[in-house]
Amino acid sequence: MRKLLLLSCVGAGALLVSGAAFANEGLIKMSQNPNDWVMPAGNYNAQRFTELKQITPQNVKHLVPAWTFSTGVLRGHEGGPLVIGDVMYFVTPFPNIVYALDLNNDGKILWKYEPKQDPSVIPVMCCDTVNRGVSYGDGMIFMHQADTTLVALDAKSGKLVWSVKDGDPKVGATGTSAPFVIGNKVLIGVSGGEFGVRGYVSAYDLKTGKLDWRGYSMGPDKDTLISPTNTMALGKPVGENSSEKTWKGDQWKIGGGATWGWMSYDPKLNLVYYGSGNPSTWNPVQRPGDNKWSMTIWARDLNTGEAKWVYQMTPHDQWDYDGINEMILTDQKIDGKMRHLLTHFDRNGYGYTLDRVSGELLVAQKYDPKVNWSTKIDMDKSSKNYGRPEVVAKYAPGSRGADVNYTGICPAALGSKDEQPASYSPVTHLFYVPTNHVCMDYEPFRVSYTAGQPYVGATLSMYPPKGDSNMGNFIAWDGTKGKIVWSDPEQFSVWSGALTTASGVVFYGTLEGFLKAVDAKTGKELWKFKTPSGIIGNVNAYSHDGKEYIAILSGVGGWAGIGLAAGLTKATDGLGAVGGYAALSNYTALGGTLTVFTLAQ
Repeated sequence: MRKLLLLSCVGAGALLVSGAAFANEGLIKMSQNPNDWVMPAGNYNAQRFTELKQITPQNVKHLVPAWTFSTGVLRGHEGGPLVIGDVMYFVTPFPNIVYALDLNNDGKILWKYEPKQDPSVIPVMCCDTVNRGVSYGDGMIFMHQADTTLVALDAKSGKLVWSVKDGDPKVGATGTSAPFVIGNKVLIGVSGGEFGVRGYVSAYDLKTGKLDWRGYSMGPDKDTLISPTNTMALGKPVGENSSEKTWKGDQWKIGGGATWGWMSYDPKLNLVYYGSGNPSTWNPVQRPGDNKWSMTIWARDLNTGEAKWVYQMTPHDQWDYDGINEMILTDQKIDGKMRHLLTHFDRNGYGYTLDRVSGELLVAQKYDPKVNWSTKIDMDKSSKNYGRPEVVAKYAPGSRGADVNYTGICPAALGSKDEQPASYSPVTHLFYVPTNHVCMDYEPFRVSYTAGQPYVGATLSMYPPKGDSNMGNFIAWDGTKGKIVWSDPEQFSVWSGALTTASGVVFYGTLEGFLKAVDAKTGKELWKFKTPSGIIGNVNAYSHDGKEYIAILSGVGGWAGIGLAAGLTKATDGLGAVGGYAALSNYTALGGTLTVFTLAQ
């Protein structure tokens, strides 16, 4: 989902199977060039890793700002820039201005595109008016507007090539995710789970904008593009009507399962991977059943959209543990056998490693020791509960009915990690994970559905775990064993994406506004720089004229920073985030800035 902080507040390529030719071969080659950064995650495997080695653990202390650029927009800057040749592209929060900057002239504006959107979309945008980035393909820049419009812009001129409306903001559907370009398709998800929007992923033709296929998160098999016999869940066919029968009546029609997170792609398997979010409403008493296929990892065929396999991480979600976080693809050995893996750090506090070919669950362990809503994931393949969490009733809202305040639940609804993407190093074979270290009280209450109005039904408050003062950690994680290797505490949640370099440096940003560099092997802090505002964006690296650069967008906001971004003061506003992060205003203020760093001469 995208958390409701509105009214209350509220490389690889695109190789097709069967030996077909590369589609969009130019983009594939570009993604293999470390001098550029041509996709939001760098390339299709979502590792957020750069082969560049000019910046090292020894010299990173000499990083200095090379140039800066004011975006002219407040609110949360949750995306990151692309670099294609001599040009950098990025998009701001609403009103979603797209900039093309000349790297030969310290960021001179080549063109900018500002869409005309109805500002009435702002009140139905969850967790701030964010946008997670633009994408590139076939000479075009693609942007997903707040009002759900997908636009294709000429990369050289910024002129509109085509546009298509994907959803209806009047019923709560909005666009916050970065488009995902694969071959001849552009894929986007949808936000709006807090308004009862039924989530889906849409695939559009790259050249024309014509809808190719759309797969929903729940509903009839024809809507979800699930095959009762061919779609697998933990090694077994899902069977007919696998979604509808897990909902009461027609609740699935307003069932949530939004798809506003990140996507990845395996070109050899021709499979697209992503996660679906929380079921609607947040009051679990009103939606008995497993509520499939919310909270699910999906593997879909790129050509048809048919689901090859699914895995539901949090059946009958009672905590708002959205499953939309990134799916990182690696090839590693487990028990001495090389496997094609998918690793996912879920909001529910578990780090999952699955076989991305079959969907077999291999590892499921807590990546924050304070997680208490569940004792473990059942890994016994002979058990009827195989793959399900063992839930602790004390920490399960709804287990004693609605209008009961369930206290001390860890993690909070924003999870042990929200959308802020982790990175992976094929050098250390470790994942580097920005995390939240936050607990909550959660009181569900009955709510009625009205199209376009919040459909939440819960009051929350947030705070650090008992005995701790830090609200975040930046960790190194062994995905084959499910173990924390090292952990660096942070005062606030680490809400930025991570970047790992081949030389052994890991970059991430903090809500106070520091861009930090740490040693990939030890976690030792090597360098930091205070940017003009809190960082919730994603770090990237590129090289221009023989010099390596690090780029980051700062601009506090998002769910954790919604109090600052939207001017909220009541502790329970922003679904508890305002009170939990009240001290953030002592460290930073609003303002969007792009800062580009390089080594001092």
